[in-house]
Amino acid sequence: MKLSARLSALAGASALVLGAFAGAVPASAAPAAPDSAAAVTPPDISVTNVKQHLTDLQSIATNNGGNRAHGRTGYKASIDFVKAKLDAAGYTTTLQQFTYNSATGYNLIADWPGGDPNQVVMSGSHLDSVTSGPGINDNGSGSAAILETALAVSRAQLQPTKHIRFAWWGAEELGLVGSKYYVNNLAATERAKISGYLNFDMIGSPNPGYFVYDDDPTIEQTFKNYYAGLGIPTEIETEGDGRSDHAPFKSAGVPVGGLFSGADYTKTSAQAQKWGGTAGQAFDRCYHSSCDTTANINDTALDRNADAIAYAIWNLATGTTTPPTGKVFENTADVSVPDNGAAVTSSVTVSGITGNAPSNLAVGVNIVHTYIGDLVVDLIAPDGSVYNLHNRAGGSADNINQTYTVNASTEVANGVWKLRVQDKASIDTGYINSFKLTFP
Repeated sequence: MKLSARLSALAGASALVLGAFAGAVPASAAPAAPDSAAAVTPPDISVTNVKQHLTDLQSIATNNGGNRAHGRTGYKASIDFVKAKLDAAGYTTTLQQFTYNSATGYNLIADWPGGDPNQVVMSGSHLDSVTSGPGINDNGSGSAAILETALAVSRAQLQPTKHIRFAWWGAEELGLVGSKYYVNNLAATERAKISGYLNFDMIGSPNPGYFVYDDDPTIEQTFKNYYAGLGIPTEIETEGDGRSDHAPFKSAGVPVGGLFSGADYTKTSAQAQKWGGTAGQAFDRCYHSSCDTTANINDTALDRNADAIAYAIWNLATGTTTPPTGKVFENTADVSVPDNGAAVTSSVTVSGITGNAPSNLAVGVNIVHTYIGDLVVDLIAPDGSVYNLHNRAGGSADNINQTYTVNASTEVANGVWKLRVQDKASIDTGYINSFKLTFP
């Protein structure tokens, strides 16, 4: 992740024009014949494999002056390392060149064959480090994780509904230079085809947090669903907002999302209580330093985030392209449920619906909690009427992720509807992950 959001002019950009963008030198390898029965279940990404990629990036830095920075031999060696693996796995790779600070920079773009070319799910990470260190967490972690995910796509011979694209960006540490160059040189018609860009910049911090970008509701909810399944609370990512390679895509109107495990901000006591680690200490004490080596990685965070990347790509790229029927009103903001405490609510404001609510109102409830037998969950209509959805059932089971059908035909549809949750026993805790109403 870059240290500040400096807006730097891209001077002297030079390259050939290829396909949808400039500065490209293509290479491809023929993939194996797709298996018609290829599984669409997200795979478990091997953290051992991800860590091996980090070891290789560390060796590249060690052998090239201690870093992998823009314009240095270590960066070009890093690009060549990733490209060789993708070429062998059947990707069509494109090396995009640009010039910044009188040095040649490179972006690497890798396309998996197939999928709707008018709906592109794109994932990216910056591959460069700062000059002061090898950049293993920042951002070897994101780069290695999406590399292993790309290789998992190849191993599965995935046949996605949407087209899958990966990218490794250059010169991010100098002001998002590589990703800006890519976006600025992408035709408007090609930008419009990107249905989502997922960014992964620092996902193995040694004192980690679990942060999710809140820019696009669909992408955000996909990641939150994954972590809800693990029973791990997340927070909205704010430390790196605008400071990484999603920013140029967001500015161009592309839906963006991503994950982050924290940089030089300090972990609070509340964060340490729910995630572990050390309160009062930075998420990454070696941020932008020479000690950002392979010793500067939390294996658990790296493993969870790598699996979350695969979960998101499989779900976003292989899911249906038909939008759900009905009108949906949703609140994805987290609301903490205090242990054996007062009731809390999550609300949505319904508007534009004529007359009363339907007899089959769909109430989507996603609550992360370690003992759902403690919980009472109610739907509160705009006039205060109460519809009980869950009353201390389920015993020691984790989490409520369910759609309830409510006969709300006596209620006026428009107004503020609330999901009310109360924990009525001690020890276990959780939070409302999301609440939505779907009107047919």
